[in-house]
Amino acid sequence: MQPNNATLRKRTQITKANRTMFLWIAAGSVLVGAALVVSYFFAQQLIYNEKILAEKEATVATLKNNNDTIESLETEVRALDANDDLNSIRANEDDQTIQVILDALPSDANSLALGASLQSKLLTGIDGLTLQTLQVDPVAGIESLSDEEVVEEDASETTGLGNQITFQFSVSGSAAALKQVLLNLERSIRTIDIISLTVETQEDGTQVMSVQARAFYEPAKIIELTKKAVPR
Repeated sequence: MQPNNATLRKRTQITKANRTMFLWIAAGSVLVGAALVVSYFFAQQLIYNEKILAEKEATVATLKNNNDTIESLETEVRALDANDDLNSIRANEDDQTIQVILDALPSDANSLALGASLQSKLLTGIDGLTLQTLQVDPVAGIESLSDEEVVEEDASETTGLGNQITFQFSVSGSAAALKQVLLNLERSIRTIDIISLTVETQEDGTQVMSVQARAFYEPAKIIELTKKAVPR
């Protein structure tokens, strides 16, 4: 009987030891798993914080660069006031010199204003010249919403020719008068690019010049502070 009792006690002790070991291993596994989850969470949070700091540093660098550029930009703008070429072509005596640059490349697509300028300043007041036709095309997608014109505008933008106003005109007169028209276009405050030009001589010796050209505009830039969401 005694050997059997000793054997049972040993088995009971082994069972208790195994059970205790299992509980310790299970508890250790839970702790290790929890530690891994917490470590992963902190690692993700650390990486995310690094992204935020990188974006903040980029913003600070941009602001610092802008502040450093302001002084040189102000100096260049003030230097324009002494530019005789710009002063000589101001539309009004009270205008600042920089207004000439703004007028040369307006911020909006105003085809009517361009047409009025062509008709009242560039193509009139020339001795022996007759303005026969003048057509200024509305800017596709802005002043005109036809699908066909929008497609044409998109195609022009892909070739680097966006922000343009196309126009056509024909004038008749002497060779000297036609030459003066081209000189007026060249001296215009607006940037005008001649696409095609043809000159025909009629039976009475009068010459007719047909011109297809384009002027340009540059939409105003909006500078403002914005918020940016940093993805996790």
